[in-house]
Amino acid sequence: MRKILPLAVILLCCAEFCPHQAFALNISPSTSAKPKFVYKDASGKATSADVVEKYYPKKIVQAFAKVDSHIDPKLCRAATIAEERARAHSHCLCWRFVKEALVAAGVVKSRPQTPLAKQAGQELVNNYGFKKLPVSNPYEAPVGAVLVYDGGRAAGHVEIRTQDGFVSDFRSKTPSRRPLIGVFAKA
Repeated sequence: MRKILPLAVILLCCAEFCPHQAFALNISPSTSAKPKFVYKDASGKATSADVVEKYYPKKIVQAFAKVDSHIDPKLCRAATIAEERARAHSHCLCWRFVKEALVAAGVVKSRPQTPLAKQAGQELVNNYGFKKLPVSNPYEAPVGAVLVYDGGRAAGHVEIRTQDGFVSDFRSKTPSRRPLIGVFAKA
């Protein structure tokens, strides 16, 4: 009897403190009305609003880039090479990675010599037969196009347009926020 009494007390205590189902909102599948949140507004009037059950964030959807038949197909290959070699995050080596991708794809015969990314467009036009495209929106650039951005006193930024984003030393779904100098491609 002495061993059963403490065991019975423990079981009764556990049953008492066991969590019970909360009935704060009476939401059941048979109820067709949406639950309401009731509150008082600034004037003291009771007001209600629907309870949000699921959150759907507005997704930014940009169209895939188009392959332009008028530009050199080696530029598409350069975009693929840059994408394969790119890292997850920037290491401030954008122009180096783009140069290497252009050389590896055979778009340019020798490695460009300019040190700053914002000078890339001018060198590509002067020495490698690129042309500046009449594109002001980076999302409208064709696959393989080289996008050059100004950096003010900084080095700037350069990236290649891919099918579903932009790539330099890292991959990104969105273009750089810097001012766009130009979009360059080779015919």
